[in-house]
Amino acid sequence: MLRVEHLTKVYPNGTVALKDVSFSVDDREFLVIIGLSGSGKSTLLRCINRLIDPTEGRVLLDDMDVTNASPADLRHVRRHIGMVFQQFNLVKRSSVMTNVLSGRLGYANPMLSLVGIWPKTDRDRAIRALERVGIADKASARADTLSGGQQQRVGIARSLMQEPKLILADEPVASLDPVLSHSILKYLEQLNKEGITVLCSLHFLDLVHRYATRVIALKDGIKVFEGLPNEINRAKFKEIYGEEAQEVRATAVEEG
Repeated sequence: MLRVEHLTKVYPNGTVALKDVSFSVDDREFLVIIGLSGSGKSTLLRCINRLIDPTEGRVLLDDMDVTNASPADLRHVRRHIGMVFQQFNLVKRSSVMTNVLSGRLGYANPMLSLVGIWPKTDRDRAIRALERVGIADKASARADTLSGGQQQRVGIARSLMQEPKLILADEPVASLDPVLSHSILKYLEQLNKEGITVLCSLHFLDLVHRYATRVIALKDGIKVFEGLPNEINRAKFKEIYGEEAQEVRATAVEEG
């Protein structure tokens, strides 16, 4: 189980990105975080695995206090937290295989991995991860020759190399068209059904209703909603996204 307790993040310039955010996530949930750009979604996900250090509060994963973990303990925790990024975060000039193998850095001999020497077991694991996302035939291709959807599948395969208990997906489909968006989210949904907990930030409510088991909404760094996707009615939508977004949604519904 993941617990976030009274999490606050204030950046050096004074921007309050998160303010006293608390919630818990049960194992095997597919929790979606929604909110406008700048609402704190990315900061929240990055605080969970300490890519960003929170100003106040705690993050506990299976009762391990991630926020106060020593460097050695943090490396151990991060082995089991996969991260999928909006902009894929691949080494574009490297091969797909090299990018996927980088997901094993928390387990590998650092000197050998630095010069590209990986055990056969890790290479076999990488091929299996690529097979799961349907692009094993691209293993030797350069990452920058792949389409956006294929690059995001590489990102998911890389996260699988960590043997994750938890996957954090930060706007994983924001740069993809609707068809590819569903393709990527279906991979995450399948992993969720196989036992991996997923925290995913999304913009579009149709995707939220299709994939989320539960939803948290942020507005100006404050949690303004927690519940089931079908509980987001017109009033709650307006509270999360504002009057202007409500009018746009209403117009779209009328025109549709």
